[in-house]
Amino acid sequence: MSVSQDTTAPAAEQGCGDKRRLVKTKTPGVFKRVDGKGRTIGYACVYRSGARQRKRHARTYEEAKRIKRESETDRDRGELQERSAITFRRYLDEWVERYRGQGRRGFRETTREEYRRLIGAYAHRYFPARLKLVDVSTYTLARFVDWLADEEAQGKALGDRTIANATIPLRAALATAKREGLVSHNPAQGLALPPRQQPEGEEIKVFTPEQLAAVIGLAPERHRLLLELLAATGLRISEAIALQRLHVQLEGGPEVCIRRALVRGRIEPPKTKHGRREVRLPDSLAAKLGAHLAAQSNQDSTAILFPNESGGPLDPSNLRPRVLKPLVKQAGAPWAGFHTFRHTFASLHLRRGTNLLQLSRALGHHSPAFTLTRYTHLLPGDEAPALEVIDP
Repeated sequence: MSVSQDTTAPAAEQGCGDKRRLVKTKTPGVFKRVDGKGRTIGYACVYRSGARQRKRHARTYEEAKRIKRESETDRDRGELQERSAITFRRYLDEWVERYRGQGRRGFRETTREEYRRLIGAYAHRYFPARLKLVDVSTYTLARFVDWLADEEAQGKALGDRTIANATIPLRAALATAKREGLVSHNPAQGLALPPRQQPEGEEIKVFTPEQLAAVIGLAPERHRLLLELLAATGLRISEAIALQRLHVQLEGGPEVCIRRALVRGRIEPPKTKHGRREVRLPDSLAAKLGAHLAAQSNQDSTAILFPNESGGPLDPSNLRPRVLKPLVKQAGAPWAGFHTFRHTFASLHLRRGTNLLQLSRALGHHSPAFTLTRYTHLLPGDEAPALEVIDP
């Protein structure tokens, strides 16, 4: 990470009476920075922009030569920018409050809240308060990723998805800074997130047929239909508890329409177009849902399909320990969560040979490739069968 500053005096360092000085190198305009004892403490490059002389610091000789070369090239093209004095952390805090996203769907307030949390939890802890926005480099960001992956620094092992999520607001903020002309390039474009080998035993787990039957059979009557719906459709729990009566279509081929989800206490549309989908219902489940709809006291089409006592959506954080955990423990699957129903749904379809594109659409994934990558280990058999190409 280089720390740079502009000054008009290349002959001496700015300091509190120290003996730092610049020593010429074989490259014109590049100087070695030495302390009072003659020890090298870095390098500096000096160049002119208009009538002003500028100096930028670097850690290595090669970096100093690169900075000088790039600065003079930008100057000759008329692209040399005045270096912004804003710090990286200050820019992140200011950016997250005004960002509006780049897609047609805009930017969710729940996403803004998550970006604030990620910036506070990781960026503010790692990046120095004095680090300027213009001094953030790909190297700087790569060291940030290393720090995220350091189990000792974090106090626990962060998963690959958590590490990737921690870089998302930084990538978006630096892209904005590039568009606004505050930096000449986006250092996050060259940032790589190398996948780490996952510990053994962390593959996706699914219910056995016996476990699934036990969980649904032991469930309290009030919540049994919800769990059966999760198992038969592969819906996320956030999607299932946000369903309204109007989303259940029982005529002309029964199906459930996914149009919204409960995200951090708010009912919102799906993040992407792939989340909006229709999932077919088996006839037996459609009949149970028809009886459930007929027995509900609130017959309004916008009423919640599985309401809490006050008529609003259920709270998964309350439902999980109070209802689900005792059930899966009794069924011999104490590791299971709500997403296990979704994984089991995918597993059963793969075993039955369901077209991967159709399964991906039912799950609301953005592509069949993602579905295949996520559930490859659930595909039956390790080898392709022998293929007879000529009829004997």
